[in-house]
Amino acid sequence: MRNLSVILGLLLFLLAGCNNNFQPELTRIDAQKISFDGTKNGEERIIADKQSLQAIEQAMSKVTWEPNTKADMARREDAIATFFVQEEKNMPERLYEYRIWFEGETATIISSKENEGYGRLVAKDQVHFLEAELLD
Repeated sequence: MRNLSVILGLLLFLLAGCNNNFQPELTRIDAQKISFDGTKNGEERIIADKQSLQAIEQAMSKVTWEPNTKADMARREDAIATFFVQEEKNMPERLYEYRIWFEGETATIISSKENEGYGRLVAKDQVHFLEAELLD
């Protein structure tokens, strides 16, 4: 009877260790301001504090995406942001590039992520927040 208890305890311990509840996590953003001629303008900004990352993720969640849409923009992007996302435990981060155009109270975004593609952010407060975080 004691052996059965030990075996059941070990089995439960092993099953608990195999829990697969890992959630993808944004760990860092590298942002670069782009000038009109297409050259990088100024220092690359590294955003790594959790509060800022969560706020940027929240703003990006408001983007309306149109996957498989080919966009041809009339001018160069205002910023390029590289998102570092830990998608699997104990695996390297995946990098996703976002090219962003700020147009007053809207932002146009082209993502390298397959299920996103072309997107628009029209929430004025989120656009201004994103612009301040990435370009200032």
